[in-house]
Amino acid sequence: MPSSQPEQDAAPGNKQHQLHIVHYVWGFHTGGLENGVVNLINHLPEGLYRHSIICQKGYDPAFFARIRTANVAIFDIAKQDGTDLALFWRLTKLLRQLKPDVFHSRNLSTMEGQLIAALLRVPLRLHGEHGWDVSDLGGTNLRYQKLRRLLKGFVHQFVALSSEAEHYLTAVIGVSQRCVHRICNGVDLSRFEKNSATADNQQTLPWRFQPSQLVFGTVGRMAAVKNQQLLLEAFILLCQRYPDRAAELGLLLVGDGALRQSLEQRAIAANVQHAVVFAGNSNNVPLMLSQMQVFVLPSLAEGISNTILEAMASGLPVIASKVGGNPELLLPAHHSSHLFESNNVEQLADCMALYIKHPERYPEDSVLVKNHCQNNFSLDSMVQRYHQLYQSVSNKDLI
Repeated sequence: MPSSQPEQDAAPGNKQHQLHIVHYVWGFHTGGLENGVVNLINHLPEGLYRHSIICQKGYDPAFFARIRTANVAIFDIAKQDGTDLALFWRLTKLLRQLKPDVFHSRNLSTMEGQLIAALLRVPLRLHGEHGWDVSDLGGTNLRYQKLRRLLKGFVHQFVALSSEAEHYLTAVIGVSQRCVHRICNGVDLSRFEKNSATADNQQTLPWRFQPSQLVFGTVGRMAAVKNQQLLLEAFILLCQRYPDRAAELGLLLVGDGALRQSLEQRAIAANVQHAVVFAGNSNNVPLMLSQMQVFVLPSLAEGISNTILEAMASGLPVIASKVGGNPELLLPAHHSSHLFESNNVEQLADCMALYIKHPERYPEDSVLVKNHCQNNFSLDSMVQRYHQLYQSVSNKDLI
């Protein structure tokens, strides 16, 4: 359960000491970054760690409930819109109570917290770069570059989820290569077995695609950077290109956000609303993925996408924009056929049309992507890398 009264730490020199990790995040709601934190906490050795999640902008109790261990507390320091200087005081006061061994911030929105952690002499200070926002596609925002350069001296070690982020930190921000750790996300394969989506679960759905339909789908918050608009436009284009097959096509959009209403209006205007399901947010992503045949990620920017990994673990062929870490995740044999240039609706439609023109490819590709995920993106490997990094708190050569 969420807590507001942290327990007192044992002495750092005690061999039985549980390392106390503070995860500092913008918010704790459904999302790829947050899902990675959930997976990490659930799979690190519970007896060796305790965790505090500090959120700037609140959290979803239902999402927090996905954490299965009993060694976690969550706090909301309620950042106000715009400049909120009092936020630093609230963070300082909370960190003094928590006395963490490790302070782990993620993405630029929380990096300023490293200054407070340094002033309080937190023993190990880590910062992770998980991906880009729409205001900083590819890390090109000069103001944000300057801010990262100013703050990098307060960070002991950086975590880059993709090779793009690693290059950005070393070549653009000027972080020493020895201080950057490339740790790709991992996926819990057992959660995404298709047979785990039982008939009883499917009966709870308020909508249903026909078994004969070819269903494309995506999962993500409906924000500009996720670019569901492009996927909807490509789906409309497919229906126009293949009018005799249009009744056999479906589109499942899982997620919610500011752009949902405009997407719904566009579907109605294009007369495809009967084929498009807006499922809203869901805490049962495996069930949502089990309703799709092909997963599409049309984002304008990405780090290492958890949803791509989850889709592959579900045996779904993945079509993705050629941004961030997406090419690193896809099956190499699919690079020429399943990647498209960002924001290019014609290319995306061409990629999607592959399974309309060659439906026999689906079962073969399903097996290939699932094996690719199992062989290359193990959750155990990710957790072990973070475990080694957290345990380095006593390694003065590393920090």
